[in-house]
Amino acid sequence: MESNNTNESFKGATRYVLDEELARIVNISMALEMPLLLKGEPGTGKTMLAHAIAESLDMPLIVLNVKSSMKLVEALYQYDTLTRLNDSRFGDSTRDVSNIEEYIKMGKIGQAFDADAKTILLIDEIDKADTDFQDDMLDVLDQMEFDIIEIDKTVQSKKRPVFIITSNAKKDLSDPFLGRCNFHHIAFPDPKMMRKIIKVHFSDIDSKLMDSAVAAFYKLREIDSIEKKPATRELLNWIRALRTDPDFKPKQLIKGDIPYMGTLFKKSQDYERAVNLTSRRRL
Repeated sequence: MESNNTNESFKGATRYVLDEELARIVNISMALEMPLLLKGEPGTGKTMLAHAIAESLDMPLIVLNVKSSMKLVEALYQYDTLTRLNDSRFGDSTRDVSNIEEYIKMGKIGQAFDADAKTILLIDEIDKADTDFQDDMLDVLDQMEFDIIEIDKTVQSKKRPVFIITSNAKKDLSDPFLGRCNFHHIAFPDPKMMRKIIKVHFSDIDSKLMDSAVAAFYKLREIDSIEKKPATRELLNWIRALRTDPDFKPKQLIKGDIPYMGTLFKKSQDYERAVNLTSRRRL
């Protein structure tokens, strides 16, 4: 396995507002060649950070979206037995059915290991997986190799990827897993940081619209019994909707008249509660 120490450093991307502490932990993780585990509620930019690093360092990005039922082998490789069976039955394939390797397809981790260029490997929502998946995956990432048992072959990483792992903290991760990662908690942006994020996406936004939208947004997030609070993505889409409406005036938000509530709340019970509360009283 080739060593991949690099002097490249991550300093942010065109559409990602980065604080100094997060920049440091990203660069330390790359220098130490340790997976970076990011925790935080949905909408704090965990997933987008991997995209920003890939953009900044001009590196390919491979994304493994973890599912609750996923087995580690699926992330490493898949053996397409059905296609091989059909090819052997009908005999119209250009592949050699006696060669099992022709029917091996790399999973996302396998693709990152087999890539000729150094990649960013985003392992998204690791907390959906069971403990065995988590710990076995880190064994593979430590060793930088895995076995394809059907063909008795060991796949070794050509260039060690940069590992970004996200968790929404819905389930506890094992102690061995936590001990082998660098960790950073991304807090939900405060109003000052949120204004910076908005300016990145809407450079020409009217200050009155920004101030009234941000104030209303944070008050809506404070409503009790909301299951899924609106996140940064919802705020940006909401502002986009407000800017598109020629009849909208920022003073509506100050009075508690909140249009396009469905852009902010995606669950029916959350939407109904927010609409009922804001219709009865000013925010």
